[in-house]
Amino acid sequence: MRFDLHVHSCYSKDSNADIDSILAYAEKNGLDGIAVCDHDTIEGGIACARRAEELGIELVVIPGIEVMSSKGHILVLGIKQDIEPYQSPEETIKRARQLGGVVIIPHPFKVTSHGIGSVEGLDIDAVEALNSRCLSDSTNKKAKKAAELLNLPQVGGSDAHNPRMVGQAYTEIEASEKTVDSVLSAIREGKVCAKGKKTPAPFVIKQIFYGLGRKIKSFLTLNKCIRK
Repeated sequence: MRFDLHVHSCYSKDSNADIDSILAYAEKNGLDGIAVCDHDTIEGGIACARRAEELGIELVVIPGIEVMSSKGHILVLGIKQDIEPYQSPEETIKRARQLGGVVIIPHPFKVTSHGIGSVEGLDIDAVEALNSRCLSDSTNKKAKKAAELLNLPQVGGSDAHNPRMVGQAYTEIEASEKTVDSVLSAIREGKVCAKGKKTPAPFVIKQIFYGLGRKIKSFLTLNKCIRK
C-alpha cells in the first residue's frame, strides 16, 4: 500500500491546502492513505480523518503532528492530542510514546526546515529518507545513510503544502489490513520502503514565499495590537 506520511493542511501556518483538496489529490495520485501532520497541532489530521469518513472515502487518514522540539522537527503519527513544542527531542519522544504514537524524524539534515541533525540515540521508529521538498539531493542522501548505519526503517513523504503535490514521495507499507492500527504496526515493524520523486522547484519556492508572507502579516498584526 502507498501512504504519504507527511502532508500539511491549512491548519499549518505555512500551508493553504484545504482538506477536501488534499483528499481529492490523494485519491487522484493513487494513494491508499495519508498522514496529515500540521505544525504543532493535531487538529488538521483529526479534521481530515473526520471529513474522509463523512465523504465515504476509502482513503486511510492517520492524524499526526509535526512537533517543533528544541533541536528540530519530529513527526508523531496516530495520536489524538497535541504535544507541547520546544521540549528536548528526548522529552518530545517520551510524550509521544505515552500517547501511543509512532515517531519519525523528518528531513533530519535539511537546515532550512528545522532538521534535527543526528538521530543517533533517539527512540524512534523510522527516518524520513525521502522528503520530496528537498531541493538538493544531498540532504536525502545523508538521511538515507544515517538510517542505514543505525539500521532504522526508511520512509518517504511529500511534505506537501500544496494539495497537488500530495504523493510526490510516499512510503510503500506491507500492512496486513487497510486500517490505521495495521499501518502503524507495520511502520513499527519496519515493513516500509521510501519511494517517489522530488517536488518541482517552483512549487517549493512558491510555498516558501507564501509562508514568509503569512509570518510577516502575523508579525505586523501583533505589533499593531501591542501599540494599541
